[in-house]
Parts: sequence; C-alpha cells; structure tokens
Amino acid sequence: MRYAQLGRSGVNASRVALGVMRIADKSGQDAADIVRTALDAGINFFDTADGYAGGLSSQRFGTALKDCHVDRDSIYIQTKFGIFRDEQSGNITRYDFTKEHLLQALDGELANLQTDYVDFVLLHRPDTLVELDQLAEAFNQLQNEGKVRHFGVSNVNPMQVELLQSAVDQKLEVNQLQFGLGHTGMVQQEFHVNMIDAPSIDHDGGLISYSRLKHMTIQAWSPFQYGFFEGVFLDNPKFPALNDMLDRVAGDHGVSPSAIAVAWILRHPALMQVLLGSMTPSRLKGMAAGVDVRLSAQEWYDLYVAAGNDLP
Repeated sequence: MRYAQLGRSGVNASRVALGVMRIADKSGQDAADIVRTALDAGINFFDTADGYAGGLSSQRFGTALKDCHVDRDSIYIQTKFGIFRDEQSGNITRYDFTKEHLLQALDGELANLQTDYVDFVLLHRPDTLVELDQLAEAFNQLQNEGKVRHFGVSNVNPMQVELLQSAVDQKLEVNQLQFGLGHTGMVQQEFHVNMIDAPSIDHDGGLISYSRLKHMTIQAWSPFQYGFFEGVFLDNPKFPALNDMLDRVAGDHGVSPSAIAVAWILRHPALMQVLLGSMTPSRLKGMAAGVDVRLSAQEWYDLYVAAGNDLP
C-alpha cells in the first residue's frame, strides 16, 4: 500500500479507501470480512455518509470495526452530511447546511459508528441556501467539541469552495468528485482549451488545476462507473476498445483490469485518493493492487483514448 497526505491535514492516508455505502446489505460476518480484507490490504481510510441506507451503512460498519477489534486510532473515518431525506420515502427533499441539521446529523453518525469522533466530515453536495455564519458556527462547535478533526466538501466547484472557505476557519482539505475512465470530464476539458467542440465546455471550473493549486485532495468516487450510475465499464460490451486496452495493460503488469483502472486515476500528479466500493473481498483485493502499479505516461494516454476520448 502507498500513502499520501490528504490536503495539508497531516493525515497520511492510504491512496485507496473503502467506501461502505453498500455494506448495509451484508450480514455482520460478511461486513467484518470486508473490513478485515481492507485492513489486510493496508487500507486505513474509510468513507461513509449519514444518508447511506438511512444510516444503516454506518451502523453496520461501526459494528464491523468492533467485531474486528480495530484500534480506533489506527484508522481514519470520514462521513458526509448535509442531505435531507424524507423519512418515509427516503427521497432527497433538500440540501441542508443549517447549524441545527449539521450538528444533529453528526451526532447521529457518531452514534451509528460507535465512536466519539470522525477524522473528516464533508458537506455532501452544495446547498445554495447556505447561511455562511451558521455553517461557520457549526464547524467551530464540532471542532471545539472534538467531534470532527478535519473538514472538506463533496461535488463542489472551485468558486463554491472559495465561498465556503471564506466563511469557515477550518481548511477544506478534500473534495469528493466522480472521476475515472468512464467519467473523464475533469481532464477532457483541459485538452480542449480554446476550442468550440463539445469537450471544450467547462462544466467544473478547472477543478483539477484548482485542487492542485490549493493542495486540496480529490477523492474519486465510483471509479468504475460511466455516466451517473449508468453501470460499470469493466467487461461491458459497450466499451470494447477500453476493455481490450485494460486487458492488455493488465497483462503487462500482472494485475486485474480493475487494478489498472485504479492505477490510471492514481497516475495523475494531483495525488488523488480512490474510493473503492466493492463488497466482495476478492474483488476488493484485486482493485487495491492498483496502488502498486505505476503506469507510464503512454499507457495513461492510451487508456484515456480507448475510453472514447480524443486528443486534439
């Protein structure tokens, strides 16, 4: 396993982390096996959110940590808050960055996770109605009470980061964003500067360059998905060129295609962290092996083009 500092937090986190969104569907034994597999692979960073399965994902993960007798101070736990869901339907009805909601949500997560603190908490998508003074008060209270050690955001563009950062005393260390061979928009636009074709449209405000300038770690979620939860590209007949290239590069390095998809993200000098979501121990081990693969620049570009992108 390789490790890198998240932002400028001083936290030396594994380059791949385990996201536990889908752990709620697992039995207690299976959940413990998944956590143990991650730990054995050197993963020391775990990601959840208060809204995953209505909090059950965090509950199951917290119990799994106890079952595995994990020393709390040996790992890093991150959660996200700020999404309000209807209790009956489970549907998102608003984003809510009010002080009352954030404090209540974090307390609920601490109870679910069976811990006194989380290492990171992220604002889970933007709330255009955010009252900056309330947000600052919430962050200060959570930090002063020792419930949160570091802060960040999720799915937020550079100007939104600037707005939030102007109000809070804490450095926003990470930004969790969808990125991978099936979702390459953040780098695609960089190649099409000063052009008028579709890939030249800047949807993100220069997120990668901004993050590098600000020393803000990008956490890549859904690294194997294409589109917005449309499916995975691995072994998908819709992506024959990409899968052929993944197979070829994987054979050259002696790892699985999923490991190469992970290595492709980690090859970028922005020092991103990849969030893995597999709940199958053998697949999780195969994906995590991508940490030890250093792709050449040509391999990186070959995979990028095979994913359906062009180089103007």
